[in-house]
Amino acid sequence: MKVTANPRHSAKQVMRRLGMHRFSMVQLLVALAVLLITAPFVEELQGGHLILSVLFSLVLLAAVVAVARRKRSLAIALLLAVPALTARWINQFRPDLVHPAAFLVCALLLLAFVIGHLLDFILQAPVVTADVLCASVAAYLMLGLTWTVAYWLVDQLTPGGAFSFNTGHSPQSMNGFAGLYFSFITLSTVGYGDITPVSRAARWLAATEATIGLLYVAVLIARLVSLYSSAKSEIS
Repeated sequence: MKVTANPRHSAKQVMRRLGMHRFSMVQLLVALAVLLITAPFVEELQGGHLILSVLFSLVLLAAVVAVARRKRSLAIALLLAVPALTARWINQFRPDLVHPAAFLVCALLLLAFVIGHLLDFILQAPVVTADVLCASVAAYLMLGLTWTVAYWLVDQLTPGGAFSFNTGHSPQSMNGFAGLYFSFITLSTVGYGDITPVSRAARWLAATEATIGLLYVAVLIARLVSLYSSAKSEIS
């Protein structure tokens, strides 16, 4: 006996999944925006680094939710997020127990996985929707955040030898807003020159980020225009 699915029930399931996915994309975008907007203001406050740790943790959790449509993706994201968050908070209160490189490497792997998932979603989307736009912006912001973590990692592995700070302001470290600032300035290819990569690893990271920033915008615009044109031609 052949059982046919209820079309109304199937449609509700699809809409429910799309709604959850849309919420997860918006949630990730909001978490990223809050981190980027508040970072320069809270860092110098008493307990500012704790606040930044909370915001960074929220971004990682929102990133996990954004890739939770499939069980396999969720399992991989959790496998990367749990050690990253655990090591981050142990380092926050007991830096003698866990070196910052431990959670930075895990965070890099998680961010790279989520960015790959977002790009796959954008490139396979049949039409331009709010989901696609949110994912596009979130992926770009996460690229900047990924290189922020990478710069921080290089600075931790070679203290004082990876970057040259051309201003007298302290702190002279890529931890916190300094790394975030340098990353997005490089991603947008502005480059004011107040922070200069010195080591080969730092220079390679900066050159790679600038190249990817240019290519991302070019490919993204081409993709969105293609989707919009194809959808418009089908309607007409």
